[in-house]
Amino acid sequence: MTSLMARIVRVGLYGSLLLGALLATTCTGPHRLSLLNVSFDPTREFFGEINAAFQKNWAATNATALRIQQSHGGSAKQARAVIDGLDADVVTLALGQDIDRISAETGILPSDWQQRLPNRSTPYTSTVVFMVRKGNPKNILDWPDLVRSGVQVITPNPKSSGGARWNYLAAYGWARRQPGGDDRNAREFVARMFQNVPVLDSGARGATVTFLQRGIGDVLLTWESEAHQALSHAEGLSGEIVTPSESIVAEPPVAVIDRNARKHGVLPLAESYLRFLYTEEAQMIAARHYFRPQLENAAAKAGVHFPSIVRFTLAEICGDWQAAHAAHFATDGWFDQIQSRRKP
Repeated sequence: MTSLMARIVRVGLYGSLLLGALLATTCTGPHRLSLLNVSFDPTREFFGEINAAFQKNWAATNATALRIQQSHGGSAKQARAVIDGLDADVVTLALGQDIDRISAETGILPSDWQQRLPNRSTPYTSTVVFMVRKGNPKNILDWPDLVRSGVQVITPNPKSSGGARWNYLAAYGWARRQPGGDDRNAREFVARMFQNVPVLDSGARGATVTFLQRGIGDVLLTWESEAHQALSHAEGLSGEIVTPSESIVAEPPVAVIDRNARKHGVLPLAESYLRFLYTEEAQMIAARHYFRPQLENAAAKAGVHFPSIVRFTLAEICGDWQAAHAAHFATDGWFDQIQSRRKP
Protein backbone atom coordinates (compact mmCIF):
# COMPACT_ATOMS: atom_id res chain seq x y z
CA MET A 1 0.00 0.00 0.00
CA THR A 2 1.37 3.41 -0.94
CA SER A 3 2.05 6.23 1.48
CA LEU A 4 -0.81 8.14 -0.15
CA MET A 5 -3.15 5.24 0.58
CA ALA A 6 -1.91 5.14 4.16
CA ARG A 7 -2.72 8.86 4.57
CA ILE A 8 -6.17 8.33 3.07
CA VAL A 9 -6.80 5.48 5.48
CA ARG A 10 -5.72 7.57 8.49
CA VAL A 11 -7.93 10.50 7.45
CA GLY A 12 -10.86 8.16 6.88
CA LEU A 13 -10.26 6.46 10.22
CA TYR A 14 -10.32 9.53 12.39
CA GLY A 15 -13.10 11.15 10.38
CA SER A 16 -15.24 8.11 10.97
CA LEU A 17 -14.28 7.96 14.63
CA LEU A 18 -15.56 11.53 14.98
CA LEU A 19 -18.75 10.67 13.16
CA GLY A 20 -19.13 7.59 15.37
CA ALA A 21 -18.78 9.77 18.44
CA LEU A 22 -21.47 12.14 17.18
CA LEU A 23 -23.80 9.23 16.50
CA ALA A 24 -23.09 7.79 19.93
CA THR A 25 -23.93 11.11 21.58
CA THR A 26 -27.12 11.71 19.65
CA CYS A 27 -28.42 8.15 19.57
CA THR A 28 -27.24 6.45 22.74
CA GLY A 29 -26.26 9.24 25.11
CA PRO A 30 -23.48 8.37 27.54
CA HIS A 31 -23.97 4.59 27.28
CA ARG A 32 -21.11 2.33 26.27
CA LEU A 33 -20.83 1.31 22.62
CA SER A 34 -20.20 -2.33 21.80
CA LEU A 35 -18.74 -3.90 18.67
CA LEU A 36 -18.69 -7.63 17.91
CA ASN A 37 -15.89 -9.03 15.72
CA VAL A 38 -16.49 -12.62 14.63
CA SER A 39 -13.14 -14.10 13.66
CA PHE A 40 -11.30 -17.38 13.14
CA ASP A 41 -9.06 -19.39 15.45
CA PRO A 42 -5.51 -18.04 14.95
CA THR A 43 -6.37 -14.36 15.52
CA ARG A 44 -7.20 -14.39 19.24
CA GLU A 45 -3.97 -12.79 20.47
CA PHE A 46 -3.60 -10.54 17.43
CA PHE A 47 -7.00 -8.93 17.86
CA GLY A 48 -6.41 -8.61 21.58
CA GLU A 49 -3.60 -6.16 20.76
CA ILE A 50 -5.46 -4.55 17.84
CA ASN A 51 -8.50 -3.90 20.01
CA ALA A 52 -6.43 -2.28 22.75
CA ALA A 53 -4.75 0.03 20.22
CA PHE A 54 -8.04 0.96 18.56
CA GLN A 55 -9.72 1.62 21.90
CA LYS A 56 -6.82 3.86 22.94
CA ASN A 57 -7.22 5.92 19.75
CA TRP A 58 -10.97 6.03 20.29
CA ALA A 59 -10.66 7.19 23.91
CA ALA A 60 -8.39 10.07 22.85
CA THR A 61 -11.25 11.73 20.94
CA ASN A 62 -14.45 10.26 22.40
CA ALA A 63 -16.10 10.37 25.82
CA THR A 64 -18.29 7.33 25.14
CA ALA A 65 -16.74 4.07 26.35
CA LEU A 66 -16.14 1.38 23.74
CA ARG A 67 -16.20 -2.37 24.27
CA ILE A 68 -14.97 -4.71 21.53
CA GLN A 69 -16.10 -8.30 21.84
CA GLN A 70 -14.50 -11.25 20.03
CA SER A 71 -15.78 -14.62 18.87
CA HIS A 72 -13.35 -17.26 17.56
CA GLY A 73 -13.63 -20.69 16.00
CA GLY A 74 -13.20 -22.51 12.72
CA SER A 75 -13.85 -20.04 9.90
CA ALA A 76 -16.56 -22.06 8.17
CA LYS A 77 -18.32 -22.65 11.51
CA GLN A 78 -18.10 -18.93 12.32
CA ALA A 79 -19.63 -18.04 8.96
CA ARG A 80 -22.45 -20.50 9.59
CA ALA A 81 -23.04 -18.95 13.03
CA VAL A 82 -23.43 -15.49 11.45
CA ILE A 83 -25.76 -16.92 8.81
CA ASP A 84 -27.80 -18.52 11.59
CA GLY A 85 -28.10 -15.24 13.51
CA LEU A 86 -24.90 -14.43 15.41
CA ASP A 87 -25.08 -10.64 15.48
CA ALA A 88 -21.60 -9.78 14.14
CA ASP A 89 -20.83 -6.15 13.33
CA VAL A 90 -17.67 -7.14 11.48
CA VAL A 91 -16.22 -10.46 10.36
CA THR A 92 -12.51 -11.17 9.99
CA LEU A 93 -12.46 -14.69 8.58
CA ALA A 94 -9.89 -17.01 7.01
CA LEU A 95 -11.12 -16.93 3.43
CA GLY A 96 -13.32 -14.91 1.12
CA GLN A 97 -15.65 -17.80 0.40
CA ASP A 98 -16.95 -17.74 3.98
CA ILE A 99 -17.92 -14.07 3.72
CA ASP A 100 -19.41 -14.71 0.26
CA ARG A 101 -21.61 -17.37 1.84
CA ILE A 102 -22.86 -14.91 4.46
CA SER A 103 -23.71 -12.40 1.74
CA ALA A 104 -25.37 -14.92 -0.57
CA GLU A 105 -27.44 -16.67 2.09
CA THR A 106 -28.56 -13.65 4.14
CA GLY A 107 -28.08 -10.41 2.17
CA ILE A 108 -26.82 -8.68 5.33
CA LEU A 109 -23.82 -7.30 3.42
CA PRO A 110 -23.46 -6.62 -0.33
CA SER A 111 -21.94 -9.13 -2.74
CA ASP A 112 -19.22 -6.65 -3.72
CA TRP A 113 -17.95 -6.37 -0.12
CA GLN A 114 -14.41 -7.26 -1.19
CA GLN A 115 -14.08 -4.08 -3.26
CA ARG A 116 -14.67 -1.73 -0.33
CA LEU A 117 -11.16 -1.84 1.18
CA PRO A 118 -7.64 -2.04 -0.33
CA ASN A 119 -6.07 -5.33 -1.40
CA ARG A 120 -9.49 -6.91 -1.90
CA SER A 121 -10.30 -6.25 1.76
CA THR A 122 -7.24 -8.22 2.91
CA PRO A 123 -5.12 -6.09 5.28
CA TYR A 124 -2.46 -8.79 5.83
CA THR A 125 -1.60 -12.26 4.55
CA SER A 126 0.03 -15.43 5.83
CA THR A 127 1.32 -18.68 4.38
CA VAL A 128 1.31 -22.36 5.32
CA VAL A 129 4.39 -23.73 7.09
CA PHE A 130 5.33 -26.88 9.00
CA MET A 131 5.80 -27.24 12.75
CA VAL A 132 7.93 -30.26 13.67
CA ARG A 133 9.27 -31.79 16.88
CA LYS A 134 12.40 -30.29 18.42
CA GLY A 135 15.43 -31.42 16.45
CA ASN A 136 13.18 -32.48 13.53
CA PRO A 137 13.73 -36.21 14.19
CA LYS A 138 11.79 -37.27 11.08
CA ASN A 139 13.84 -34.85 8.90
CA ILE A 140 10.73 -33.21 7.45
CA LEU A 141 11.90 -30.46 5.10
CA ASP A 142 9.39 -30.12 2.25
CA TRP A 143 6.05 -31.32 0.91
CA PRO A 144 7.19 -34.76 -0.36
CA ASP A 145 8.11 -35.69 3.24
CA LEU A 146 4.43 -35.46 4.23
CA VAL A 147 3.50 -38.56 2.23
CA ARG A 148 6.32 -40.76 3.54
CA SER A 149 5.38 -43.92 5.38
CA GLY A 150 5.50 -43.45 9.13
CA VAL A 151 5.00 -39.66 9.10
CA GLN A 152 1.86 -38.45 10.90
CA VAL A 153 0.45 -35.12 9.65
CA ILE A 154 -1.80 -32.93 11.78
CA THR A 155 -4.19 -30.56 10.01
CA PRO A 156 -7.77 -29.47 10.80
CA ASN A 157 -10.88 -30.52 8.92
CA PRO A 158 -11.42 -28.54 5.69
CA LYS A 159 -15.17 -28.90 6.19
CA SER A 160 -15.09 -26.62 9.24
CA SER A 161 -11.77 -24.76 9.14
CA GLY A 162 -10.72 -22.07 6.67
CA GLY A 163 -7.09 -22.57 7.69
CA ALA A 164 -7.43 -26.26 6.82
CA ARG A 165 -8.58 -25.34 3.33
CA TRP A 166 -5.48 -23.20 2.87
CA ASN A 167 -3.37 -26.15 4.14
CA TYR A 168 -5.05 -28.50 1.67
CA LEU A 169 -4.63 -26.07 -1.23
CA ALA A 170 -0.99 -25.38 -0.32
CA ALA A 171 -0.26 -29.11 -0.68
CA TYR A 172 -2.38 -29.39 -3.82
CA GLY A 173 -0.77 -26.29 -5.34
CA TRP A 174 2.76 -27.46 -4.63
CA ALA A 175 2.10 -30.78 -6.38
CA ARG A 176 0.37 -29.12 -9.31
CA ARG A 177 3.31 -26.77 -9.85
CA GLN A 178 5.92 -29.52 -10.06
CA PRO A 179 7.37 -30.52 -13.47
CA GLY A 180 4.68 -32.52 -15.22
CA GLY A 181 2.18 -31.62 -12.52
CA ASP A 182 -1.52 -31.57 -13.30
CA ASP A 183 -4.83 -31.78 -11.48
CA ARG A 184 -4.83 -35.57 -11.39
CA ASN A 185 -1.47 -36.10 -9.72
CA ALA A 186 -2.01 -33.08 -7.43
CA ARG A 187 -5.23 -34.66 -6.17
CA GLU A 188 -3.47 -37.97 -5.63
CA PHE A 189 -0.70 -36.25 -3.68
CA VAL A 190 -3.28 -34.68 -1.34
CA ALA A 191 -5.04 -38.05 -0.97
CA ARG A 192 -1.75 -39.69 0.04
CA MET A 193 -1.08 -36.91 2.54
CA PHE A 194 -4.48 -37.35 4.19
CA GLN A 195 -3.78 -41.07 4.60
CA ASN A 196 -1.13 -39.86 7.08
CA VAL A 197 -3.59 -37.66 9.05
CA PRO A 198 -4.68 -39.50 12.23
CA VAL A 199 -7.22 -36.95 13.52
CA LEU A 200 -9.14 -33.99 12.08
CA ASP A 201 -9.82 -31.19 14.56
CA SER A 202 -12.55 -28.67 13.76
CA GLY A 203 -10.25 -25.62 13.83
CA ALA A 204 -6.63 -24.51 13.59
CA ARG A 205 -6.20 -23.85 17.31
CA GLY A 206 -7.53 -27.31 18.13
CA ALA A 207 -5.01 -28.87 15.73
CA THR A 208 -2.22 -26.92 17.42
CA VAL A 209 -3.34 -28.26 20.81
CA THR A 210 -3.41 -31.80 19.39
CA PHE A 211 0.17 -31.45 18.17
CA LEU A 212 1.81 -29.53 21.00
CA GLN A 213 -0.15 -30.52 24.09
CA ARG A 214 -1.47 -33.97 23.23
CA GLY A 215 1.77 -34.91 21.49
CA ILE A 216 0.10 -36.45 18.45
CA GLY A 217 1.78 -36.29 15.05
CA ASP A 218 5.20 -35.58 13.58
CA VAL A 219 4.33 -32.41 11.68
CA LEU A 220 1.62 -29.78 12.01
CA LEU A 221 0.41 -27.87 8.94
CA THR A 222 -0.44 -24.38 10.08
CA TRP A 223 -0.29 -20.71 9.21
CA GLU A 224 3.05 -19.02 9.78
CA SER A 225 1.37 -16.67 12.26
CA GLU A 226 -0.16 -19.52 14.26
CA ALA A 227 3.15 -21.43 14.36
CA HIS A 228 5.03 -18.49 15.88
CA GLN A 229 2.17 -17.72 18.27
CA ALA A 230 2.00 -21.33 19.45
CA LEU A 231 5.72 -21.65 20.07
CA SER A 232 5.85 -18.36 21.96
CA HIS A 233 3.19 -19.65 24.38
CA ALA A 234 4.17 -23.33 24.46
CA GLU A 235 4.98 -23.26 28.23
CA GLY A 236 7.74 -25.85 28.19
CA LEU A 237 6.55 -27.67 25.09
CA SER A 238 8.93 -27.50 22.16
CA GLY A 239 8.88 -27.54 18.42
CA GLU A 240 10.50 -25.98 15.38
CA ILE A 241 9.17 -24.18 12.33
CA VAL A 242 10.15 -25.47 8.90
CA THR A 243 9.47 -23.24 5.91
CA PRO A 244 8.83 -25.34 2.78
CA SER A 245 10.23 -24.42 -0.62
CA GLU A 246 6.85 -23.18 -1.84
CA SER A 247 3.51 -22.42 -0.23
CA ILE A 248 0.30 -20.53 -0.81
CA VAL A 249 -0.59 -16.89 -0.15
CA ALA A 250 -3.23 -17.23 2.57
CA GLU A 251 -5.56 -14.21 2.36
CA PRO A 252 -7.87 -13.64 5.35
CA PRO A 253 -10.31 -10.85 4.37
CA VAL A 254 -12.43 -8.55 6.53
CA ALA A 255 -15.90 -7.05 6.10
CA VAL A 256 -18.53 -4.97 7.84
CA ILE A 257 -21.87 -6.72 8.28
CA ASP A 258 -23.88 -3.69 7.19
CA ARG A 259 -27.33 -4.67 8.38
CA ASN A 260 -26.20 -5.66 11.87
CA ALA A 261 -23.87 -2.68 12.36
CA ARG A 262 -26.59 -0.28 11.18
CA LYS A 263 -29.14 -1.92 13.50
CA HIS A 264 -26.75 -1.50 16.44
CA GLY A 265 -25.98 2.12 15.54
CA VAL A 266 -22.26 1.40 15.01
CA LEU A 267 -21.88 1.35 11.21
CA PRO A 268 -19.33 4.23 11.01
CA LEU A 269 -17.49 2.76 13.98
CA ALA A 270 -17.33 -0.69 12.36
CA GLU A 271 -16.00 0.85 9.14
CA SER A 272 -13.34 2.76 11.08
CA TYR A 273 -12.33 -0.39 12.96
CA LEU A 274 -11.55 -2.21 9.72
CA ARG A 275 -9.80 0.79 8.13
CA PHE A 276 -7.61 0.93 11.23
CA LEU A 277 -6.16 -2.44 10.18
CA TYR A 278 -4.47 -0.68 7.24
CA THR A 279 -2.73 2.00 9.34
CA GLU A 280 0.97 1.76 10.08
CA GLU A 281 0.28 1.11 13.76
CA ALA A 282 -1.96 -1.87 13.02
CA GLN A 283 0.29 -3.17 10.23
CA MET A 284 3.21 -3.25 12.68
CA ILE A 285 1.03 -5.14 15.17
CA ALA A 286 0.20 -7.62 12.40
CA ALA A 287 3.91 -8.13 11.71
CA ARG A 288 4.65 -8.71 15.40
CA HIS A 289 2.04 -11.47 15.31
CA TYR A 290 3.66 -12.86 12.16
CA PHE A 291 0.92 -11.90 9.75
CA ARG A 292 2.61 -10.49 6.66
CA PRO A 293 1.58 -6.80 6.42
CA GLN A 294 0.48 -5.17 3.17
CA LEU A 295 2.14 -1.85 4.07
CA GLU A 296 5.69 -1.73 2.79
CA ASN A 297 8.36 -1.51 5.50
CA ALA A 298 5.89 -2.20 8.34
CA ALA A 299 7.62 -5.49 9.17
CA ALA A 300 11.05 -3.86 9.21
CA LYS A 301 9.78 -1.08 11.48
CA ALA A 302 8.34 -3.73 13.79
CA GLY A 303 11.71 -5.52 13.85
CA VAL A 304 10.31 -8.67 12.22
CA HIS A 305 12.04 -10.64 9.47
CA PHE A 306 9.98 -13.02 7.36
CA PRO A 307 11.88 -15.86 5.64
CA SER A 308 11.79 -15.79 1.87
CA ILE A 309 9.52 -18.37 0.30
CA VAL A 310 8.06 -18.85 -3.17
CA ARG A 311 4.36 -18.15 -2.69
CA PHE A 312 1.64 -18.90 -5.24
CA THR A 313 -1.94 -17.65 -5.20
CA LEU A 314 -5.29 -19.38 -5.21
CA ALA A 315 -5.94 -17.87 -8.66
CA GLU A 316 -2.85 -19.60 -10.06
CA ILE A 317 -3.96 -23.09 -9.05
CA CYS A 318 -7.78 -23.04 -8.87
CA GLY A 319 -9.08 -19.79 -10.34
CA ASP A 320 -11.26 -18.62 -7.44
CA TRP A 321 -12.93 -19.88 -4.29
CA GLN A 322 -16.11 -20.87 -6.10
CA ALA A 323 -14.12 -23.23 -8.34
CA ALA A 324 -11.98 -24.49 -5.46
CA HIS A 325 -15.04 -25.23 -3.33
CA ALA A 326 -16.88 -27.04 -6.11
CA ALA A 327 -13.89 -29.24 -6.95
CA HIS A 328 -12.52 -29.97 -3.50
CA PHE A 329 -14.75 -29.10 -0.55
CA ALA A 330 -18.39 -29.39 -1.66
CA THR A 331 -20.44 -32.48 -0.91
CA ASP A 332 -18.93 -35.36 -2.96
CA GLY A 333 -15.95 -33.15 -3.86
CA TRP A 334 -12.41 -34.49 -3.78
CA PHE A 335 -12.01 -34.17 0.00
CA ASP A 336 -15.14 -36.27 0.57
CA GLN A 337 -13.77 -38.82 -1.87
CA ILE A 338 -10.47 -38.85 0.00
CA GLN A 339 -12.30 -39.49 3.26
CA SER A 340 -14.20 -42.41 1.76
CA ARG A 341 -10.89 -43.95 0.64
CA ARG A 342 -9.08 -43.53 3.98
CA LYS A 343 -7.74 -46.71 5.53
CA PRO A 344 -9.62 -47.72 8.69
